[in-house]
Amino acid sequence: MSLPKAEVRRLFKRRVTRIFLAITLVGLAIFPVVFMINSKTSSPDVRAAAELQANLEFERATAQYQQMRTECEAAKARGETGLDERYGPNCGADFPPQAEWFPAEAYLPYEFNFRDEFPASLEVLAAILAMVAFVVGASFVGAEWNSGGMMNLLLWRPRRVPVLLTKLGVLVGSMLGVTAVVTALWTVAFWAIGRFDGRLGELTSGVWQSFGLTGLRGVTLVLLAATIGFCLASIGRHTAMALGVGIGAIVVSEIGLRIVFELIRVQFGDRYILSTYLVAWFEKSMTIVDYRACDFISNGPCTPPEYVVTWQQSGVLLATVLVLGVFGAVWSMRRRDVT
Repeated sequence: MSLPKAEVRRLFKRRVTRIFLAITLVGLAIFPVVFMINSKTSSPDVRAAAELQANLEFERATAQYQQMRTECEAAKARGETGLDERYGPNCGADFPPQAEWFPAEAYLPYEFNFRDEFPASLEVLAAILAMVAFVVGASFVGAEWNSGGMMNLLLWRPRRVPVLLTKLGVLVGSMLGVTAVVTALWTVAFWAIGRFDGRLGELTSGVWQSFGLTGLRGVTLVLLAATIGFCLASIGRHTAMALGVGIGAIVVSEIGLRIVFELIRVQFGDRYILSTYLVAWFEKSMTIVDYRACDFISNGPCTPPEYVVTWQQSGVLLATVLVLGVFGAVWSMRRRDVT
């Protein structure tokens, strides 16, 4: 049997891979089920009920307003003071409730809109699959180093770097296949919810192209996570190495740096946070606003300075992490003793 085929079998026969994929698929299936249960199509009867509710709320607010006016006028007749603070100028006569304040849409039940809400669901899907890919990738090579399986494999195939890159290629190709299938099923599920239990919205070719680009960004993130997990575990020769670095990076970046930057008042401190670049990668850009630069109380209106993180900057950062990870794994494989 060729090495790639053997590695594919080894990857999917591993207990960690099977357990994580099973748990992930079950967990992901919950999302469309929850949306399907909660989404209600706005039928004529449902809209009529919402309009009736809106009218009732408007009448209730009007009645309360009239009661307040009556109380205010009575208090004014008794000569009480401080009525403007309690009821507003002129007993609130200039601010009666308006019918447009109570639109029927505010009383409609939740209705899933495929066009508006599906992109956010793709980001959630990518984040979950990326975490799974990181763990599976780290375990795929880390467990073999820890158990001695890598040494046995190198006795059969003594070329170190090609063996390592073959394993990495199998991992990336397998994660690509799994991600593509899951994303396709995810798309079909949410499209069906929009079609039968919600609204599809206006689905033009440009909208589908935008969906495709968002999905492509998600796939890229998943493959990057799998590769980084694999490389870290290969460098440390243990799954725990990759998991420790991953957890440490999250704690330091998302908690430690945020606290430090807030204490020392670093301008645009979020541009040094990893999650900022992940958000910019999906949203095409992320604007960081420094509201602390404006003293609204003393100086009045102010336009706070902004810093924009683009998806190109995120791409450069992710590519740098990828290159460093692969280079470190290859260098470690070439230079260190495998025994």
